[in-house]
Amino acid sequence: MELKNIIAAVTLSIAIIVLYSLFFQPSPEEIAKFKTEREKSELIKNSDTPTLDENTSVKKLSRKDALNENKRIYFENENISGSISLKGGIIDDLMFKNYKISLDKNEKVILLSPRNIENGYFIESGFVTNSKNIQVPNSKSIWSIEGNEKLTNNNPVKLTWKNNEGIIFEKEIELDDQFLFTIKEKVFNKTNKTYNFYSYGQIIRNKKPEISGFYILHEGPIATLDDQLIEEDYDDLVDEKFVKNSSKGWLGIGDKYWITSIVPPRNKEFKTTFDYKNKFRVNYISREGIEAGPNDTIEEEIQIIVAAKKVETIDGYSENLKIDKFDLVIDWGMLYFLTKPLFFAIDYFFKLVGNYGVAIILVTVCIRLIFFPLASFSFRSMGKMKLLQPEMTRLKELHKDDKMKLQQEMMALYKREGVNPMSGCLPILVQIPVFFALYKVLFVTIEMRHMPFYGWIKDLSDKDPTSLFNLFGLIPWDPPSFLIIGAWPVAMGVSMYIQQKLNPAPPDPMQAKIFMFFPVFLTVILAPFPAGLVIYWTFNNILTLIQQFYIQRKMSVKTK
Repeated sequence: MELKNIIAAVTLSIAIIVLYSLFFQPSPEEIAKFKTEREKSELIKNSDTPTLDENTSVKKLSRKDALNENKRIYFENENISGSISLKGGIIDDLMFKNYKISLDKNEKVILLSPRNIENGYFIESGFVTNSKNIQVPNSKSIWSIEGNEKLTNNNPVKLTWKNNEGIIFEKEIELDDQFLFTIKEKVFNKTNKTYNFYSYGQIIRNKKPEISGFYILHEGPIATLDDQLIEEDYDDLVDEKFVKNSSKGWLGIGDKYWITSIVPPRNKEFKTTFDYKNKFRVNYISREGIEAGPNDTIEEEIQIIVAAKKVETIDGYSENLKIDKFDLVIDWGMLYFLTKPLFFAIDYFFKLVGNYGVAIILVTVCIRLIFFPLASFSFRSMGKMKLLQPEMTRLKELHKDDKMKLQQEMMALYKREGVNPMSGCLPILVQIPVFFALYKVLFVTIEMRHMPFYGWIKDLSDKDPTSLFNLFGLIPWDPPSFLIIGAWPVAMGVSMYIQQKLNPAPPDPMQAKIFMFFPVFLTVILAPFPAGLVIYWTFNNILTLIQQFYIQRKMSVKTK
């Protein structure tokens, strides 16, 4: 194989790991469009809608003490539990009952927390007005409970607050059996005057959380507004806020596995703002006020989803509630057309066999079967290359002083024997997008989180915890993290090395050394990657070996 072909193959392989993020960078056109949206947003900022700004302070309190500061109404179903503070009428306490922080700890994942602690993260909603002579509920308002004192999927609750002018504000809150809060906000105008009220909802997060992804996952403010996906980074909001008017969509803050989101009232214009004012805020406010005349009642309904990003759940809400592109809260990436079908394939096999690791192996078999003809063509061509090696060596010796003549003779040989020297790169080209898509599936889907394989693999979404440097646990020593090169990455490297032995050996000694080193290089690079991905790569190599050995034996190629 010519040097340029070897370099091409090595470059393509390195691209799998090192250049992965390039597939997820926005195009120049997308950047320009985004900049235009930014410029347009500046024209919207000076709006006549009421402001949602409010000064609040953060105290050095424990979460437990903060929860005990105010009277609360509790909620619970099979998936979540928590409470709503009657001070402000906000959802500021939520725990996922079915998800643990880590495998070795029994602590459940807590997402929302009270506003007055360092990690405050909460949701508030209601009505505001431009009228200066009436009060509306704010963060200090104390709401009253009417009827049920616990919110469940069978029992809604009602909260009320009355101002000094005789206007009554009401929240009727329902909870389904998963993660959906439906809030009906009402205003009863018992006065003889007319007022305009604006519906709003906002999510506030006091500080930036620890980000779990590097370049392949968005975490932070997110929305789809008029069919456009909006993803903002926390750091960018510190410098510049985002504002956009729209008539449909949703907005929220996304973490790797969790989403906190609001769906504004349907079929009404609203303004969405992402900003940072000592805290991160994601909010909407209706563009037009709702007029409440004497003895009138006005009502708006919003939906709040604070969920684990389980695909079935998210897709169910998107379809059943007709929430525009809500499935994009799961960051499937630019290879959406591959990533999501690949997840469904893995999930299908999981439901059959009950183990995601086995499901990944079965999907690997299916992928190999799909690309069997292409790989067979490539391996036959490589087999012919191996047969031609004696003649190639003779030509190189014959024309060692004339590079141009050597090139011409080699091309003539390839043409005469029907050999394509680039065909050896075809399997790599085929595997790159599948590799990316599988990595994305393992990295972003909560279904893979804390899912075991067999033996020492307890979490397919995490790296292999064993290490070659303590003989996979036989030596009682805990090596540093950079020496954690587990058994599965080693198996992957060995399978790649054996696979290389079936390929034509490079005639150049330097090229041969590069090829010898490459399995070691990929073993080290892939060691910190999710174990499920390494298992896929290992079995893919094994299946490739079987196919390649069969074809070469059929061609009567003598292998080393």
